[in-house]
Amino acid sequence: MSVPEFAAEVFVPSAGSKRNIPDAVRLNTLEKELPIEICLLVRRRQPFLQRSNSVITRELYEKKHGAEEGDIALVAAFAHQYHLSVSAIQIAERMIYLKGKISDMEKAFHVSLSHYRDTRGHLFRGRTGDIYLPATLEKIVEGVFGLDDRPAVSPKFQVAKRNGRIINHEASQYSFFPDELAQLYGFPADYNGEGQTIALIELGGGYRIADLRRYFKSLDLPLPQIRSVSIDGGYNDPSTADSADGEVMLDIEIAGAVAPGANIIVYFAPNTDKGFLAAINAAIHDKLNKPSIVSISWGAAEKNWTVQSLRAYNDVFHAATVLGITVCAAAGDYGSADGERDGQVHVDFPSSSPFVLACGGTKLTVLGTAITGETVWHSTDRAATGGGVSDVFALPEYQQKAGVPVSLNSGFRGRGVPDLAANADPDTGYRVVVDGQQLVIGGTSAVAPLMSGLIARINQQKGKPMGFLHPKLYNGGFRYRDVTVGNNITTPTRKGYEAGIGWDACTGWGIVSGLK
Repeated sequence: MSVPEFAAEVFVPSAGSKRNIPDAVRLNTLEKELPIEICLLVRRRQPFLQRSNSVITRELYEKKHGAEEGDIALVAAFAHQYHLSVSAIQIAERMIYLKGKISDMEKAFHVSLSHYRDTRGHLFRGRTGDIYLPATLEKIVEGVFGLDDRPAVSPKFQVAKRNGRIINHEASQYSFFPDELAQLYGFPADYNGEGQTIALIELGGGYRIADLRRYFKSLDLPLPQIRSVSIDGGYNDPSTADSADGEVMLDIEIAGAVAPGANIIVYFAPNTDKGFLAAINAAIHDKLNKPSIVSISWGAAEKNWTVQSLRAYNDVFHAATVLGITVCAAAGDYGSADGERDGQVHVDFPSSSPFVLACGGTKLTVLGTAITGETVWHSTDRAATGGGVSDVFALPEYQQKAGVPVSLNSGFRGRGVPDLAANADPDTGYRVVVDGQQLVIGGTSAVAPLMSGLIARINQQKGKPMGFLHPKLYNGGFRYRDVTVGNNITTPTRKGYEAGIGWDACTGWGIVSGLK
């Protein structure tokens, strides 16, 4: 194979790579001779078959849909000509990692990198505009990640407080332990998720095994099999209860209490578009642990992603369906605005991916052992369940008859969010332990691991993974209880969504409890 002289070629924008100017102050502190590592996502060997519901093994997936050797060789040659080295190649993930000096990265991709400091004081490396590629690589390279390492997403959890102070379990009369909720909701009672593996994606924080031992002992449940996997330099790094530890412990304790027989693998990665993508890829292609369910409680409004990132992540979620893996994601905690201040409505990604089970939130009331009411979670002018219509992803086939409205922004017929919901109001939240402290935590972050635990039970019940369950969900294959009261309107312009009979953009189909 003859190798082109890449520097002599015309360079073209990498499709969808444009970055806006960050909401931060630019600093002149970036040392251009320091080394960094980035990754390139290359095209797959064979495209996925349209309308195929067949599930294949990870080994066959790698052979059929992994990276092509010729494409890898071209990328390696390009890197060599710009004094960059190939540090890792992942065939199934189609990811090629390159290392080199910042100055050489700038020349190779025709970008300018700078340090920025955001309004929270976080220092990050950023860029604006497009990434450029030589014309030979334009159709081969589908994404370039890691030049910019600004924080990509935020965790979707909220700690219950009273008069501004965090409250403990005893002071929260209407909160629940996760296994209690599983019983109230009527999850399949004779199953504990045995034989299943739940992957938790975490982009910060950590857990202490001593806390987990005490927590599960207090519930009279066995400590689940828990292991951590370090991705892209991320690792189990517990600190204090007011950190991302709250997210990590919430996810482990809910998933573990609902499905104590399941294995739980925690994939730690940096909170960057490169780190997040690497963690999801690592989980779905993990040939050792073989997760059947992935739970994600981190996200950001669609408008805050590059088009390239949205496409790349969505393609990875599509790959999960081909491998028979169910991906659950929190729908967001800031209502129809998803925390944005532009007066428009927004949905949270990755929950807006058509291949992800989007998990919304409710407020639950119980008397004794009976549910007396459940409404849309909407605590304040800002805190409410996420939900709405995607401005990026078209209405999927399985939602054609669900009555999804068009986007209130553009009239686009987009993917409706969420698919289902469960308890998420911090005032009726989940009793957990974080860094030795009793906390009550809500948010749609809690619903993703709750649903992951439910799916682990269903997988055990069926004797095989449910995988991509959306067609079954939208065609009456599950038991569910509708939530018809409330709204998630959090925009100053009063744009948003009301609950109603059937599917709605606040709670989806409502509370799903098992197969029919």
